[in-house]
Amino acid sequence: MMNSFRLVTSLTVAAALLVCTACSGGGGATGMPQASTNNANNATSVVRQLSTDTDTLANDVGDDDNGSVLEGLDDEQTIGSTVDPDNGDQNPYGLDIAPISAGKFQAGDLAVCNFNNSANVQGTGTSIVALHPHPGAKPRHITDNDSLKGCAALALSPGDNPWAAAFAANDNPILDPNGLLLTRLAGGPWHGPFGQAFSPHAGPFGAAAFYESNASDGSIVRINITNTGFTFDVIATGFAVNHGVPGSILGPSGLQYDNRHDRLYIVDGADNTLVALRHVSTIPAGGVHVSGASFSGPFAHRARLIFSGPPLNGPISSALLPDGHLVLGNTLDPTGKNLMVEISPRGHVLDVRNVDTGPAAAIFGMVAAGRAGDTRLYFNDDNDNTVKVLH
Repeated sequence: MMNSFRLVTSLTVAAALLVCTACSGGGGATGMPQASTNNANNATSVVRQLSTDTDTLANDVGDDDNGSVLEGLDDEQTIGSTVDPDNGDQNPYGLDIAPISAGKFQAGDLAVCNFNNSANVQGTGTSIVALHPHPGAKPRHITDNDSLKGCAALALSPGDNPWAAAFAANDNPILDPNGLLLTRLAGGPWHGPFGQAFSPHAGPFGAAAFYESNASDGSIVRINITNTGFTFDVIATGFAVNHGVPGSILGPSGLQYDNRHDRLYIVDGADNTLVALRHVSTIPAGGVHVSGASFSGPFAHRARLIFSGPPLNGPISSALLPDGHLVLGNTLDPTGKNLMVEISPRGHVLDVRNVDTGPAAAIFGMVAAGRAGDTRLYFNDDNDNTVKVLH
């Protein structure tokens, strides 16, 4: 498999996304990229310089162990059903928050993609719905498209463009805010897409990026948004996978991007780990190879094992809290226990919470909103096909 190759179609899509990144408060990009941004010689020079960097993760992490956030979120409420009102798709996996009002989304809406169809057949769902972020909300149909088949993760651009990791369709579709398919990103390095996260950070390879994880081969792909289109870099390989069929898939997932530190967190339920790739926007194709708890490759020093083992038990999803902590959702706890685990970037377990006493494997997509001291943690509960909130 090629580690990096270029998509020469969908240039209009890329240009539109770059404009959205520049103008809608995406958290880092300040304008259209200059020609030098994607100049191969410039990128090579930057990468060579950064590859000699040996500082550790701890050097760019502040005091992050200042008490549990999850422990203080003692009120759990149901926002509403995630069953698609048009086609009956169910089993919600992907979850994100609309940053602005555009198309069918209002700012703050919860965007959900369904993994199963109306007959509850695993990996056959093809729809995205939206809910207002308050209890009693009703799901609104956004789209139904075969390119979303088996949608496992969802991330919205600063302009409300849904990007989806579609496991069964084996593609990474991009839609507009009205749900119109713009491109499937066909021909990319997709091997069972299972995770998705947006980064507004400009680096040597693009003005912004989406990150995608593959559950079939354990790889991490950076989808670079450039001023001429998209490029794909397989920046990491070797994450653990279980080769499970839909409904029992474990592998790299639950991607979270920390813009303060240009850091990507990766959850892996196949070996119960949480890994960080620091200064991820500068890691080139083939930069890191993962082998259990160790790393190799020219950018191995950028990878760190944050946590491994119990109480993690088959986690698939995660949320990045406003204070920098992460909350992971287990799927292999016994019936009566659907545990969330809060972990600091330094690898300390701060709290464990049971959020559903019904059948196991209920927790999937998660996303946090608010500020430190006023955090709301939304999560999909597959036991009753709802999105809930802890606050």
